[in-house]
Amino acid sequence: MYRNEGGTDTSDPLGTPHHHAQHKENPVDIAATRGWIQAIAATIEEHTDQLTQLDSAIGDADHGTNMRRGFTAVLATLADLQSTTVGEILLKTGNTLISSVGGAAGPLYGSAFRAMAKTLDAPEVDSKQVLAALTDGLAAIQRLGAAVPGDKTIVDAYAPAIAAWETALSVGKDLADAAAAAAAAAEQGMRATTELPARKGRASYLGARSIGHQDPGATSTALIFRALATTAAAA
Repeated sequence: MYRNEGGTDTSDPLGTPHHHAQHKENPVDIAATRGWIQAIAATIEEHTDQLTQLDSAIGDADHGTNMRRGFTAVLATLADLQSTTVGEILLKTGNTLISSVGGAAGPLYGSAFRAMAKTLDAPEVDSKQVLAALTDGLAAIQRLGAAVPGDKTIVDAYAPAIAAWETALSVGKDLADAAAAAAAAAEQGMRATTELPARKGRASYLGARSIGHQDPGATSTALIFRALATTAAAA
């Protein structure tokens, strides 16, 4: 199983992707899923100020604090959860984010985790099932937010991550390598939002003035995928 040791990895979640030796893929189980959520909470805590600074330029200056509050609540909720499937952890995560995160991020991320939960309704899942779940999560975000790649949103980091994961599996990579490829693609998509005009959400009101600023939602999405890659690397 993957182990994250409570999200204590201090490597830069937005740094250079790590390379992994080929090895037999272990399934993602309940402990691994908890490790991923703990890693997300840790990296959100570490990058709260960065997310808030990014949001202060083109939003309401609350994305970092909102995300920190949400994942702090998630950890508290999961501490009392006796789960029997991966999906139960993700469902509880999604419901908690919807109820505790302000702005658009709560419903968007919450809906994504809830969608993933439906796909991963088992004690253990493999890399193809994780890809299917992540794809369903993106679909949920797009149904709710109506954003497409190029709109300067979460989708600009999430969509390339899915494509990279799928490509990695198609050439025989294991979950750890697929997750690393997805994280690197999410970070590339995140950086590319800097040159885009915002077409959705609060930032869209700024029009061309939003150009030159990295999207905070794409940034938190990249952090989530990097946390997944960090967790997978600990297999």
